[in-house]
Order: sequence, then structure tokens, then C-alpha cells
Amino acid sequence: MKKFIWLMLISPLAWAEDPYWLEGKTDQVYDIQVWRSESCGCCKAWIEHLEDHEFRVLDTPVNNLNAVKDQYQIPQGARSCHTALVNGLLVEGHVPAQDIKKALEQGEVELLAVPAMPSGSPGMDFPGARKDDFAVIAKNGDQVWKFAEYQDY
Repeated sequence: MKKFIWLMLISPLAWAEDPYWLEGKTDQVYDIQVWRSESCGCCKAWIEHLEDHEFRVLDTPVNNLNAVKDQYQIPQGARSCHTALVNGLLVEGHVPAQDIKKALEQGEVELLAVPAMPSGSPGMDFPGARKDDFAVIAKNGDQVWKFAEYQDY
């Protein structure tokens, strides 16, 4: 039992997941490529969140994540710790899987982003983490809007 508790303390995958982030789960399956830093624990936890929502993840650790962000022209103010691509939709940061699926269904979004790394968001929802308010920002061409907002979740 002590060994199990110790593993819970050191394993980043043991963070995930706050049951709140399982709400709205669907059976729709999507392939998604995620670029991340080799050593990032929250990225691995976010990938687990995606897998919990029926995403098939191509996990792609890279040495220079900014090169990927530059290649896909992720705006500086939208950048976070990982970048993903699914069916032409760019995803930046700790975007909830439910919002990714909703954007894919609507088809009017080219980028979804959660700038920075809000505590409590998917992948940042380790036990005892505070739950910061955050917004999911959408972009299509020159249009930018608040796609979803999370407060008191």
C-alpha cells in the first residue's frame, strides 16, 4: 500500500483526472497529433484526458516546441505548453476534449487555445490543485471569440 501511495505522489499520470472533465464525453473517435516537450508531465496528463474521450493520440515529443508553434502560426498570446492538430483544427494548451469535439462538429474554427496553463484545467487537475477560471479562445481567420468559459467548475 505504501508503494502505491508513493507512486501516486510521483507519477504525473496519477494526477488526471477530475471527474468534471469527463462530463459531455461522446463515443466519437478522432485521431490527433500532439507535439510536446519530452519531460512535460502536464502534457502527458492532457494526453490521458484526450484518450479518456476517445481520441487516438499520436504523441510526438520534440526538442523545439516553438518551431512547431511557428510552423502553424500559433499567435504569441495564445501559446501554451503543447500543440495539437486534429482534422485541420489546431489546439493549443489545456483545451477540454469536449470543446475540441464541439469545434470539430461546428467546423467554423481553425484554432482553439487555452493560453498559459490554468490550474485545474485538464492535465493541470492534480489532487489539491486550485481551480482557476479560464476561457477557451477560438480563432477563424481574423475573427477571435470566447468559445467556452469555465468558472466555479
